[in-house]
This record gives sequence, structure tokens and C-alpha cells, in this order.
Amino acid sequence: MPQAYVLGSPIAHSLSPVLHRAAYAALGLTDWSYAARRVDTAGFRDFVAGCGPQVRGLSLTMPLKEVAFTLADPISSRARQAGAINTLVRLPSGGWRGENTDIAGIIAALGGAQAAGSGELGGGLILGAGATARSALMALSELGCTQVTVCARDPEKAGRSLAALATALDVSLTVRSLARWPQVIAPRSLSTLGMSSTLAISTLPPPGAHEAAVTLTAGSTDLSGVCLLDVVYAHWPTPLAQAAAAHGASVVSGLDMLVHQAVEQVELMTGRRPDWRVLLTAGHAALAAG
Repeated sequence: MPQAYVLGSPIAHSLSPVLHRAAYAALGLTDWSYAARRVDTAGFRDFVAGCGPQVRGLSLTMPLKEVAFTLADPISSRARQAGAINTLVRLPSGGWRGENTDIAGIIAALGGAQAAGSGELGGGLILGAGATARSALMALSELGCTQVTVCARDPEKAGRSLAALATALDVSLTVRSLARWPQVIAPRSLSTLGMSSTLAISTLPPPGAHEAAVTLTAGSTDLSGVCLLDVVYAHWPTPLAQAAAAHGASVVSGLDMLVHQAVEQVELMTGRRPDWRVLLTAGHAALAAG
């Protein structure tokens, strides 16, 4: 029986089993199974070595997206540039191909918002500068952003982390303090760049996201023309999403990103592409049930 797993630590919160199982059911893949396993970096190699040929794919969450480079060969150009592998696909030889579907997930989640928006899109905003920020930068580049501002708690560190990737993508990168993010994205700031709309992605963990929400709430910044994707999907809408919506932004849940990246994973592992709406419905139902 073909099997697939999502690995990480912690892992109990993961919605991936719900999404992948919904995809299998819709595709008629009744012999496929998908389960979550708590695996940390120390146990990663042993777990993968113990996977028999029936294991066709592995979804990877933190903290495994970097250690996976030690096992994957070949590695997709997207994964290599992002410095993160979130999917391992079994090869006929028994080895593993490393992929990154987070970028495709971000693009699909924001693509509709971009098409529905008005005005010239030339730039984007990223909140946070961790591992997910690299995928966010690549996604914004593929969506047509030629200028990206990153707002982070440690701007100097953020610049060091993302400068080389921005150069490789031919993206003009500006780094600012997280405390200034509402001013950076204000309409007057956008107009100086010749834009009337922009895409923003928050990759912040809860403490940083709370700080960003408090900063926004304390001011009167008009976020009309801004579409914000918050990669967090639990307890939606998040305080940051609520604050952004209250100031005029349109917001996209991290569930949309998770669903679209799962669609890519299912296709990579099974060779069949599910309807993303099936997964989204299943995800909403699971979150509502608590």
C-alpha cells in the first residue's frame, strides 16, 4: 500500500494529513495512506533510512527543511535557491528528489489577489526574515515584483540573509525595522515607487506578528490597495490579519498557501493533481472542529 508522511517537531498541529487524505479520497486513491510523525533533526536520517519502497513521499516541516539537503539528490532549482526542502519524492532508484512547494503555494494564494487588484504592481513587502522569507522573496519575484522591502526585528541580519538571493533574482531589496512597517507600506510610500497596489507577506512567528499588529493598530495607516498574506492559518483571523483588514487591506489566510502547496505535493507523490477546493473545504472543516 503506497504511503506518505509529514515529518516535523512539533507535528501534532499539522493539517497536512487532513488535506492529503481529502485529496486521496477525491482522486479515488483508496489504497494510499498519509500520516504525521514527530521527527527532529537528530532522528531524521534514521527515519528516512527506515522507509521502505512503499513510502512514496515525505512532507517536511520545521526543523527539517535544511537537513533534508543532506539526503536529497537531485534538488530542484527552487529548493536550492530557497535554501529549503519541504518535499522529498521517492525516485525509482530508491533515492529522494528534493522539492520546494511553498513557493508555488504562495504564488497561487496571492495570484488571484494580484489579478483582482488595480494599479501597477512593481513591489512587495515581507515581514520577517527567517527561512520562509526566502520562499516569499522568490514568490514575489515570480509574481512580478521588482522591488521588495523586508521589515525585520534585526534589519542588518535580514540584509545579510536575503541580499544574495535578491541579487540572483534581480530584485531591488530594501531592509527596514519591523517597527516601521506601516510607514513603509503606506500609500505615500507606494506612490514614490510608482505603485498604487502591493503584495505583502507576513512570515512572522506569533511574537513578531503580535508586535506588528500592535504597531499597526497604534497608528492610522491606510492599507487600501494592499493584499496581505499571513502564512499562519490557526486561530484565523490572526491579530495581524484583523488589524490589517481594519486598516483597509485585503487579507489571505495561510490556509490558502498550505492548500496550494499540498496540491503540488500530492501531484509530485501520486502523479495525480487534486482540485484545490476539495482540500480547502477539508481544511476549513478541520479548523472549525478545533
